[in-house]
Amino acid sequence: MTSSMNQQAAASQKTRAEQETENEANRLREQVDAALSAVAQRSPDEADALQTAADRIERAARDLADALRELAQQRRAAEES
Repeated sequence: MTSSMNQQAAASQKTRAEQETENEANRLREQVDAALSAVAQRSPDEADALQTAADRIERAARDLADALRELAQQRRAAEES
């Protein structure tokens, strides 16, 4: 089995909440990378780009926290059943 096939098999076994949490974590990583790029740039609109990056990171972090809480709730419910 190839690595891609292993990933697909693992992905099919994930719950919706697990997939959503993983997606939100990846989105936060992307926003952090974009922020680091904005820090490295020196441009006339630098302050606006940094503020935008901060706003996006806040939203992505909040979304990840929500997804983690939902996943924790689901796992607790599964343990109780």
